[in-house]
Amino acid sequence: MARIAFILLCHKNPEGIVQQARQLSAVGDFVSIHLDARAPRQAYLQVRAEVADNPNVTFARRRVRCGWGEWSLVQATILAVEAAVEAFPRATHFYMVSGDCMAIKSAAYAHRFLDERDVDYIESFDFFESDWIKTGIKEERLIYRHIFNERTQKKVFYWMLDAQRRLGLRRRIPADLQVMIGSQWWCLRRRTVEAVLAFARARPDVVRFFRTSWIPDETYFQTLVRHLVPEQEIISRTLTFLMFSDYGMPVTFYNDQYDLLLSQDALFARKISPDAQDLRKRLGDLYASDRQDFVVSGEGRRLFQFLTGRGRIGRRFAPRFWETETSLGRDKELLIVACKKWHVAKRLLGSIKHHTNIPAIDYLFNEADTWLPDLGGIQSTLEKRTRHRRALIRMLFEYFESDRLIICLDTASIDLMHDFYSDRSTTRLLEISCTFDDGYLIGHAKRVGLAGADASPEAIERLLPTIRHDVVYESERIRDSNFAHYNRISDRQGPDDNTGPIGRFLSVSGEVARDIAETPHLFVD
Repeated sequence: MARIAFILLCHKNPEGIVQQARQLSAVGDFVSIHLDARAPRQAYLQVRAEVADNPNVTFARRRVRCGWGEWSLVQATILAVEAAVEAFPRATHFYMVSGDCMAIKSAAYAHRFLDERDVDYIESFDFFESDWIKTGIKEERLIYRHIFNERTQKKVFYWMLDAQRRLGLRRRIPADLQVMIGSQWWCLRRRTVEAVLAFARARPDVVRFFRTSWIPDETYFQTLVRHLVPEQEIISRTLTFLMFSDYGMPVTFYNDQYDLLLSQDALFARKISPDAQDLRKRLGDLYASDRQDFVVSGEGRRLFQFLTGRGRIGRRFAPRFWETETSLGRDKELLIVACKKWHVAKRLLGSIKHHTNIPAIDYLFNEADTWLPDLGGIQSTLEKRTRHRRALIRMLFEYFESDRLIICLDTASIDLMHDFYSDRSTTRLLEISCTFDDGYLIGHAKRVGLAGADASPEAIERLLPTIRHDVVYESERIRDSNFAHYNRISDRQGPDDNTGPIGRFLSVSGEVARDIAETPHLFVD
């Protein structure tokens, strides 16, 4: 059975370190601690004293002062790994964690998970070909030497970088290595760790190279493992669940996110707030339990993006209007049915097509499998349809040989509504206002990935108010936009009240509008 030696890198909070070491070692696993030399010596002595009677805890033979982005982080990791290899001969796996990490599965689950596949878990992507690095310098991390810290010595860091550029002091990457990059939170088998340590002793040139590279904790182990281990024995992922904000800062978890963390496809999570004492205790007790009945839904990242995006009128990375110069045609009339309940809008569209000769297409910008004629490939994907939205609509006008066309949009697609309204053509909008019970909102959350199929009732209950507010907010944005030719029908009104808006929207007689308003079961879920 798997036995894990946790490589615990920590910088502060001696009480938390002691608690974490006790929790991780309580079921027979091991812990090797490196406490940053920047921390007070008294804190280090306190940790050592409080775990002195625990044979499953050891310490790196010496402490180094750690700086973000520096070789010192790799050096501290190596020291802790060496101590663990020597002290714990029964350890089968070595798992990197920090003082902010905590288990989100039981030890029994983690051991079984690691036993199922004889592989290493480490993110390992090609440094130059992948887009793992989103911002900042890229190849400069490797081809120039870095002896200053960009965060604490910014001016001299960039002065030295610029000087090397101007003097042509590029250096060569070791010829036999393909440099890889990925998260520093890995889980490696014992033989892999021993091979990495042996390689470092045999190749001081490689160690010298990484010692003066920038942020080597994202490249050193990732490169060496890929160099030493067959590809089929590497799973390029981290077993630690972590998220980053739009600003590149790690997301912190608190007491009310226990259920969310347990449902993620990971063994650990980073980073847990030091103030979340209840969460820390519950997760510590969880690791010591025999629990195996974890339901993994994995909606965490998408849920975070949804919740943090609420309230933003202009969102980062929003779709750009590539075709603002292209007109649908001054003589064309585009009729938009906006509704959050897609089945209601489709039912209305079916009735409109039965009572009129206006061509209609339902959610072509929201639903991938919406029927569309062959238009030369522009209709093949949602991404293509949205990017070339005006060209697509113009081609549909031509295909149907009509000056009028009805389409359906989700109420969230207000950017598309604004774009079509900015065209020289005439645009009319009919919003269908619906009542949303909890059952529908839960189904909606699961359909769009905000909640997993097996999400707990507690998690759903906390999410519901936000989803309900979001639906209302979308409708308010439409009404606040003051679109011309705007009409609205509602499931809280009878056919008498809905006939007028339908007639004005379609420019049809009152009799036809009345027949459409009386569509059987129009608003039934």
